[in-house]
Amino acid sequence: MVLNNYRDKADKVLDPMSRCFMRFHPDTLSLLAIISALIAGLLFTQKGPLYLGLAFLFILLNSLFDAMDGKIARKKGIDSPFGDFTDHVLDRYADLFMLGGIAFGPYCSIELGIFAITGVFLGSYMGTQAQAVGAGRNYGGILGRADRLVLLLLVTLAQALLLNSGIGLLGRNWWALYPLGWLMLWFAIAGNITALQRGYRTWKWFKERERKG
Repeated sequence: MVLNNYRDKADKVLDPMSRCFMRFHPDTLSLLAIISALIAGLLFTQKGPLYLGLAFLFILLNSLFDAMDGKIARKKGIDSPFGDFTDHVLDRYADLFMLGGIAFGPYCSIELGIFAITGVFLGSYMGTQAQAVGAGRNYGGILGRADRLVLLLLVTLAQALLLNSGIGLLGRNWWALYPLGWLMLWFAIAGNITALQRGYRTWKWFKERERKG
């Protein structure tokens, strides 16, 4: 997970920003995050630079609200294991809404979309399952949620600019995929690789525990 290595640097920006959200309850921010993801997903089902520009905005809002809810909960002293559980559940629904919107939209085939969603969900599942068996939350691998959101923002913006210029497809290729289609292909491949990486690390943890025990 590339961006996870820069979490401390991101906190230097997000911590001062969180003061603007102290009036909100963390649950309100979580609700705004999931609504933003749902709207982004619906916008992806439509074709055109305007819809993509709006989708970009709502992905950005989802990322912001999702980053803020946990910080506000910790600053107010109301964070809890149940809150962490709820946050992970809502993140998966947000992934489903946004990637599902692309899968059912004009930029990607439904088959590729299902493959991408499966890869993303398996990667996330292996990370939380490691925590469930006592190995600790596993954020490793080549594709974490922060990476997905940044890539989704960048490629959505690029797709909007290409459509606005009348290009549409990014070059000629044997699949003739839109940029968002190529992104979904990457999510499919990298998500499954991430699941294997996290599974392997958890397996190593068990082996190490058996050796010490």
